[in-house]
Amino acid sequence: MKTNIVAKTFDELTSKEVYEILKARAEIFVVEQNIVYQDMDDIDYDALHVFIKEGDKVIAYFRAFKLEDDFIKIGRVLTTTHGRGDGARLLKEGLEQVKTKFNTNKIKLDAQTHAIKFYEKFGFKVVSEEFLEEGIMHVKMERLFSNLA
Repeated sequence: MKTNIVAKTFDELTSKEVYEILKARAEIFVVEQNIVYQDMDDIDYDALHVFIKEGDKVIAYFRAFKLEDDFIKIGRVLTTTHGRGDGARLLKEGLEQVKTKFNTNKIKLDAQTHAIKFYEKFGFKVVSEEFLEEGIMHVKMERLFSNLA
């Protein structure tokens, strides 16, 4: 089935896309990773939503939003398909979307520690000690867009 990458502000999303995004986030974070948290945190309203659709289903997703220090933060990074390369495609093409849509050269994220090597492939560097968030070990990572290949 054909997949395509999409980047939209909240107001550009269709109701079906919002539903599919929230369903994918619940599937990964609540069901698969057993994280009990309030997912709808109002950040979505001001975020750029970057995702890969397979038919109508969202199979890979992240959101990006501007922080007060002029960094762009990406979060809620997920794939519902594992081992197909969808995560790498999402990050590669999604970072280009973020670079185009935001007027900054700095990006950060909180990475689950098991994913550090994955993010390092895209130029991210660990900039913190490990910390516990929602019962899962994380680190803060940053990169400059000027380092994008």
